[in-house]
Amino acid sequence: MSKTYRAAWSAPSNIAFIKYWGKYPGQIPANASLSMSLDACSTHTEVVAETIPFCDFPEIVFKFEGKEKPSFLPKIEQFIRAILPEMKWLTECRLIIDSRNTFPHSSGIASSASAFAALALCLTDIEQQWQGNSQNAGFFRTASHRARLGSGSAARSVYGGYTVWGKPPVIAGSSQQFAVPFDDEINNELADLHDDVLLIDVGEKSVSSTAGHGLMNGHPYAEARFIRAADNLHQLTVAMRSGDVEHFFDILEEEALGLHALMMASQPNYILMRPNTLAAIERIRQVRRSEHLPVGFTLDAGANVHVIYPHTAEQSVSKFVKAELKSLCANELYICDRIGQGPKPNRHEQ
Repeated sequence: MSKTYRAAWSAPSNIAFIKYWGKYPGQIPANASLSMSLDACSTHTEVVAETIPFCDFPEIVFKFEGKEKPSFLPKIEQFIRAILPEMKWLTECRLIIDSRNTFPHSSGIASSASAFAALALCLTDIEQQWQGNSQNAGFFRTASHRARLGSGSAARSVYGGYTVWGKPPVIAGSSQQFAVPFDDEINNELADLHDDVLLIDVGEKSVSSTAGHGLMNGHPYAEARFIRAADNLHQLTVAMRSGDVEHFFDILEEEALGLHALMMASQPNYILMRPNTLAAIERIRQVRRSEHLPVGFTLDAGANVHVIYPHTAEQSVSKFVKAELKSLCANELYICDRIGQGPKPNRHEQ
């Protein structure tokens, strides 16, 4: 007799402060990364698993915002193949996956991170239902390990707050196989950060992140980058613990610009920043110098600018963003977000 299992989870996007760029087979990061999980920007996913006669590969139906999206299936199938060796029960299932974002798709916010985190959480939840187990202490670690196989940055979206993925010696219990929370005595000034995302360019990127990671193989500056990333992660954690805001922004911005420098120096090389990206960076640096406003920036692998600042400066920075940065955005659109608490089960959807 057929059985039906359901799970629904919301998972946040995240923005990396220390960038992961370059990887080894099996989705192993070439360097450790540190990120902040967001609050408003998230993916909501519901999975229905219906038991069917055994097959070699599960039947999958994928819907995005209620409509079937066959174009998304190849990435989903690739992910399922990666996790199938440890989730063999999937071969007895038909999966109906329905997903939606709280932010625009292809807006330069890490939708793959939140999407694969939410999907991994749902499948891990269903696995425990299938086995008749309750959620255990290793639930999120297992989901993080699996999410990583869909998108490396998704490993970090399984937690709220600040998260580390990779194995830096300064973070106890860290791993290349899964992410871990970083909540070690962070100074109050840097424990509650905001992120206003300037939507400079909302189109598809000319070069995917997957392709960009691949270009780190044989990159002339790769080894120096990995050494620098390890040192920057150490320095950033020291700044976050001590509350050294100035040093925090120095590292944050070096990492952002260093990421794009790697893209511009790869073969083939490419540029994802746009003129308004540079204009926003200049205005942020100028106001920090001239008015001592505690505000900095970071960039993901795209044109959009993440404006980072402490909660204590919210009123002043919000005025600055509206007056000086809003006009640089496509259709004057930007997203106000902040550090979030992490994934949530959507019990009302189950």
